[in-house]
Amino acid sequence: MTGAGPGREPARPGPAARLVEAVVPARMGTGFRWLVSASWTSNIGDGVALAAGPLLVASQTDSAFLVALAAMLQRLPWLVFGLWAGVLADRLDRRRLVVVANLLRTAVVAALCVVIVTGHVSIGVVLGAMLLMGVAEVFADTTSQTLLPMLVRPADLGMGNARLQAGFLTANQLVGPPLGAFLFAAGMAWPFVVQVLCVVLAVLLVSRIVLPAPTRGAGRGGDADGRRRRHARQEVAEGLRWLWNHPPVRTLALVILVFNATWAAPWGILVAYSLDHLHMGEVGFGLLTTSAALGGLVGTVVYGRLERRFSLATLMKACLSLEVLFHLALALAPAGWAAMATLFVFGLYGFVWGTVSNTVRQRAVPERFQGRVASVYMMGLFGGIVVGNALGGVLAEHWGLTAPMWFGFVGAGLTLVLVWPQLAHIAHTEAIGPDDAAG
Repeated sequence: MTGAGPGREPARPGPAARLVEAVVPARMGTGFRWLVSASWTSNIGDGVALAAGPLLVASQTDSAFLVALAAMLQRLPWLVFGLWAGVLADRLDRRRLVVVANLLRTAVVAALCVVIVTGHVSIGVVLGAMLLMGVAEVFADTTSQTLLPMLVRPADLGMGNARLQAGFLTANQLVGPPLGAFLFAAGMAWPFVVQVLCVVLAVLLVSRIVLPAPTRGAGRGGDADGRRRRHARQEVAEGLRWLWNHPPVRTLALVILVFNATWAAPWGILVAYSLDHLHMGEVGFGLLTTSAALGGLVGTVVYGRLERRFSLATLMKACLSLEVLFHLALALAPAGWAAMATLFVFGLYGFVWGTVSNTVRQRAVPERFQGRVASVYMMGLFGGIVVGNALGGVLAEHWGLTAPMWFGFVGAGLTLVLVWPQLAHIAHTEAIGPDDAAG
């Protein structure tokens, strides 16, 4: 006969069980564990494609314009379909929408694999595949952002976002790209085969999630009371009206737009800055991006302690202040080691900012608007990057490779001065009731 007898201590969990509990605590629910597992798995596949995609494009053309076009085609769908993706996320079953969008993305990648294996690949086919994958990602990523607030308590949103961000950083930025480059060298189709397998596994994991029933007023499938379905344009307008009439959420959206534009200006010419200004060479450029990723890993380790010790408003103020100094430090960096140290700090506070800003938004936005507001934020993010990249190129061309850094320093600094008094209110705003949310 086995079991704990009188006076016998209960069995202690082993190292693996303790690690799982530390990463995905049981109190946050089984659904959260499925979500984290799916996110990390999908990010491995996307990280593999992050390196293999540009390599595939470069193997088909020598045109710098077409190489840049391939990257733009994956971002362009956010500006075209972003708001409509938000409407569908608020209207339909969110888990099912994530599954369908990822399956469509898998079908596109699988078809690309077939074309590569059969020797019929061309730059036109590759560009078309990039565009279709970008469209599917808009719907998958927008809807995925709405799942976490449905699965965990508001108090656990910070930890939940930190775990998801950690998976993105580790799998998508550190592990995936080197693996993708290695697989591409072994065979042009292999990285995309791995991406298909990862996304299919992620779909299976997402399908295990059980979402709670929509709260009263969530109204997915109809209007605010679930009575009838309206035209998508009306729902887009309703979401934009709610965001505009909610000052903290509106201000945070504008901050994300502006700070991504000021960030993208120097980031877009970082390779030229490292090669021609700091004379670091190709390996040195790789060390810059690696430094940022390592800083982000430190951010994953310390985030929990930071959130327990400091308010979200304090963390937001610190991150945005460091963002201003980031541009100044790059502009004044005397050598590669200084730029690497700057990128390391950037990776650390960038991880903290991404986690905090997502947490603040998810706490403030009612469930029925999560998809539409998330889509506006994503459009602001990618729109800012597109504008910033263009500005950075023009500034560097006419005034030198540090001009985009000075632009970022001044632009981010002025923006921070304007929003500083509002940051405390932004950080502590909570979701309002469905009746008040109509705006």
